[in-house]
Amino acid sequence: MPLGGVPEGERLVALVLDSVTSPESRRAYGRGLREFLAWLPPRPFTRASVQEYRAHLEASGRAPSTINLRLAPIRKLALEASDNGLLDPARAAAIARVKGVRRHGVRLGNWVDAAEAGRLLASPWTGSLRGKRDRAILAVLLGCALRRSELVALRMEDLQEREGRAVFADILGKGGGTPHRLRPAAVALRFPRIPPGCTGLGVGSASATP
Repeated sequence: MPLGGVPEGERLVALVLDSVTSPESRRAYGRGLREFLAWLPPRPFTRASVQEYRAHLEASGRAPSTINLRLAPIRKLALEASDNGLLDPARAAAIARVKGVRRHGVRLGNWVDAAEAGRLLASPWTGSLRGKRDRAILAVLLGCALRRSELVALRMEDLQEREGRAVFADILGKGGGTPHRLRPAAVALRFPRIPPGCTGLGVGSASATP
């Protein structure tokens, strides 16, 4: 499919998706690129057309976060076209500089304050093994800001001491990065004594330990 004067558009779309490691990002990028390709003809693929597309998304009532998510793969598409000699580098750079939509207002959802977080941490009854595990899980989620997928993949060997600080080491983050996540003192206080032989947090197992 021609891409607004750029040939081999489908191959470039595949190159964009191959550059993304997260399955969620691949799905979002693919959906966004398909929508853009359906809208683009017969316009050329230029900075002006991408800005027009952004205005089109705004007029359709899309949320700023959705619009910005749609623009991200389009910028990558321009760079891939340039790298493959199918788009003028100056035009690709101009497309990559298209700004997203600013977010205004108050975030939606339930946001807990420090007092509510404390009550949540205190809610599991630690007189049982399950309760100790649940409190440790909540402490890690709140104190270390781990994603749920990162939490369930934790093993005890991930908890290490680095430069005098306790960290969950070498956790694969978004985009394949490996940030060291601190385990604050407040989290350490929530951890009960770990029995020998424990290998992980044991999410989903009633007999597991923290």
